[in-house]
Amino acid sequence: MGAEHSHRGEPALPSPPAVRRAVVAVLVPLMLATVVGLVLLWPTEPGPSVAGAERVDATIVDVYPCADVGAADPESPESPEGAPPTEECFEALVAVDAGRDAGEEVLVPLPYGPGVPQFTPGDAVVLGGIPDAPLESRYEVLDFQRTTPLLLLAVLFSLAVVALSRWRGVAALVGLGLSVGVLATFVLPALLAGEPPLAVAVVGSSAIMIITLYLSHGISVRTSVALLGTLISLTLTGLLGAYFTQAARFAGLADESSAYLGALESDIDVRGLLLAGLVIGALGVLDDVTVTQTAAVWEVARADPDATRPRLVGAGLRVGRDHVAATVNTLVLAYAGAALPVLLLFAVSGQGVVDTVTTELVAQEVVRALVGGLGIVAAVPVTTVLAALAVRERPRRRGRRVRGAAAEP
Repeated sequence: MGAEHSHRGEPALPSPPAVRRAVVAVLVPLMLATVVGLVLLWPTEPGPSVAGAERVDATIVDVYPCADVGAADPESPESPEGAPPTEECFEALVAVDAGRDAGEEVLVPLPYGPGVPQFTPGDAVVLGGIPDAPLESRYEVLDFQRTTPLLLLAVLFSLAVVALSRWRGVAALVGLGLSVGVLATFVLPALLAGEPPLAVAVVGSSAIMIITLYLSHGISVRTSVALLGTLISLTLTGLLGAYFTQAARFAGLADESSAYLGALESDIDVRGLLLAGLVIGALGVLDDVTVTQTAAVWEVARADPDATRPRLVGAGLRVGRDHVAATVNTLVLAYAGAALPVLLLFAVSGQGVVDTVTTELVAQEVVRALVGGLGIVAAVPVTTVLAALAVRERPRRRGRRVRGAAAEP
C-alpha cells in the first residue's frame, strides 16, 4: 500500500507516511481476524438435508383436460352423463429431456387453481419425480425452465458493466462472483451447521468487503479508507440490529421458509438468521456510500490543493447528504417492494396501519430498513472524516504578506 494507484489516468494524491502506517496497522489485524474467523467457523460436517424430488428437464408435447372428469370429450360414451367439462384441471404429455427416462413421453398432471400459469405445447418445464414410482405416475410438473432468460439477462448485465467501466467493470464482476462464492461455500454451510449467525455474517461480510473493494477499486489508501468506513458503519448496524431484534422480541418464524427451517432437527438459530440477513443486506449499500464519500473527498482535494481538512469534510458532507437522501429512500422502497404481497394481504383483511406494521412479518422489514438507514447515515460522516485525514498532509500556509506592502495592481 506504499504507492497510490491513479484513477482514470489521473495522478494519485500522495498520503502521508504516518497515515499509510496507521491504515496498515488497522487493516492487517482485520484481515488476520477474518482469516482466523473463516478457519474457526468453517463447517467440517454437512448440515441437515431434506430428501427432495428428483428434478429433470422436459418439454410439453400437448395439453389435455383431465380425463377423470370426463372433459376430454363430452360426447364420449366413457364420460359420465351430465358431467360438465372443466377448464381448471389439465394433464400434459411431456417428453423427458434428461435423466434415466430421457426420450420417454409420459402423461403428467399440471398444477391448477387460481393464479396458476397456463402451460402450452412447446413449453420447457421442470419435472419432479419419485425415483421408485412407476413411470406412468413418477413425474409431476414443478415449474418452468428459466435458464435461458436468466442467462441472457446476466450476459446483458455483464456487457453493460464492462462497456461502461471497462477493466474496472471486469474486476467488479469478478468480485461479484467471489462474493457469491463466499456466500455459497462459507456463509450458508456454516449457518446450516449451526454456527452463530452473527459471527458467520460478520466474518463473511468482512471477507466480501476485503475481496470486492480491493479488486474493484485497487489497493490504495483511498480504498482502505472506504473499507474502514464500511467496517465501522457495519459494526454499528450490527449492534443496532442486535438490540432492536431483541427489543422487538422477534421469534424469527414469521415466514414459511424460517418456520420450515425451525422445524428441522438441527442446530440452526432461526432467530439469529434474521440478524445475519440484516448485516449482510446492509453491506451492499454501505460499501456504495463509503466508496462514494472517499471518492468525493479525493476529488475535492485534487481540484483544490490548498483546501484544509475542515473544508474537505464540509464538501464531502454536502455530497453525502444528497447521497443519503437518495439511498435511504431506495433502501426503504426495496424492503417495501419485497413485502408488497404481505402488505396487500393485510390491506385486504382490513387491519389498521399500526396493527399491520407491528405484525412480526412486517416489523422485521421495518427494522431492517431503519437500522440499515442508520448505518448509511453513520457511514457518511465517519468515512468523510477518515478520508479527509488520510488524503494528504495538512496543506502548508503560504508566506504571510508583509504588513504595509503595497497591493499589486
